[in-house]
Amino acid sequence: MATYTSSTPQQFFGQLPEQTDVLIIGGGVIGTCTAYWLAQKGVSVTLCEKGRVAGEQSSRNWGWIRQQGRDAAELPITMESNRLWKQLTEETGEDLGFRQQGVYFLAENEEELKSYEAFLEIAKQHQLDTELLSAEEVYAQIPGRKGKWVGGMVTPSDGRAEPWVAVPAIGRAAERNGATIVEECAVRTLEFEGGKLTGAVTEKGTIKANRVLIAAGAWSSLFAQNLGVSMPQLCVRATVAATQVAPDIFKGDAADGTFAFRKREDGGFTLAVSDIHDHYIGKDSFRHLAKWLPAVKASFKGISFGLNPPKNYPDSWAHRRSWTGDEVTPFEKCRVLNPAPNPRAIKRIQERLYDRFPQLRGLKFEETWAGMIDAMPDFVPIMDEVPTQQGVFIATGFSGHGFGIGPAAGRIMADMLMGKPAGYDLTRFRYSRFSDGSKIELGPFI
Repeated sequence: MATYTSSTPQQFFGQLPEQTDVLIIGGGVIGTCTAYWLAQKGVSVTLCEKGRVAGEQSSRNWGWIRQQGRDAAELPITMESNRLWKQLTEETGEDLGFRQQGVYFLAENEEELKSYEAFLEIAKQHQLDTELLSAEEVYAQIPGRKGKWVGGMVTPSDGRAEPWVAVPAIGRAAERNGATIVEECAVRTLEFEGGKLTGAVTEKGTIKANRVLIAAGAWSSLFAQNLGVSMPQLCVRATVAATQVAPDIFKGDAADGTFAFRKREDGGFTLAVSDIHDHYIGKDSFRHLAKWLPAVKASFKGISFGLNPPKNYPDSWAHRRSWTGDEVTPFEKCRVLNPAPNPRAIKRIQERLYDRFPQLRGLKFEETWAGMIDAMPDFVPIMDEVPTQQGVFIATGFSGHGFGIGPAAGRIMADMLMGKPAGYDLTRFRYSRFSDGSKIELGPFI
């Protein structure tokens, strides 16, 4: 279902060209959507993926397409993305699993319910269809255990799609538009002449390009370090479970303070807990500690810290941080990062499912998995050109929000790569905000 591995059959067999207008590093939702929009505009674009398109977090996420609860600077972009999901369904001619059946935030006490009012004001400014719900209204729509929730907030136009279906489908559409997608092709490093970007060295040879997008998710920071580009991105492991076909009691997406659930197209539920995540301590953990302290104090109560990371973890102590184009890199040693799920999280998911929905007691899990979320200290991504390396662009650190925002983020990056206006004030997403003395302003963690 969602767990891609290195043995998952290839879907994309493009041949590496000698030259391309734009080279994209990473076949997650951001890179794939960027390739789609560039190809649609007639730009020569090549996407290189070290393993499988959507093999890592882009197929392992909750599948939510959410405007509700977003950072104020991110909200207009997520609203565009919501529209683009519908457009992509029509343009690709494929069922991406996109369904607009609402996202609900469920309050377990009056304090939580009152906290929703701040976003409600932002939603009104943007004419978003968000509304507060009484307890009676919540239970009329979500038949959970009485007394668990005192009210909620819903955005009916929010929805979901099926990650492991949608991203490869967008990739196939990008190919039909003229993009070249090459799986099993790690980009090792970039090449410069006289300080000017000229292309990249991949494991399959050299490709000329004067514009490159680093959209490698959990691997972006490690790749950038080899170029002398530093950004305080860290990773956390998140565990998810999928149930067997379940009674049709709820069709949307919902979460309370610690538990999230959504209906899937196959009739089961995708489930997760929002208070159990794992961060494995590596060199970058210490290097970026100062920038992460505000986030740790505010939102990391459910984070456990470990010293024994999964094999080939991006911030592994064993990884070298510099190499040349003729050396085998960490990216070739790990085609698909496939961390084991956290057993404690799986147990909590099951307990909370039965607690919220006693009528589903005995419903079994069909699959459990985990993914590595690429996060920034303010929970807001970087979408920018590197100021010191003209032609090198970065789109990473989406902090668990990347799937839903992917189509619009890809559209923005496509325009940025073409030298066109993005249509939004992207100050919040600039690369330099972590080095220019700016105060770190935290966005929403969920």
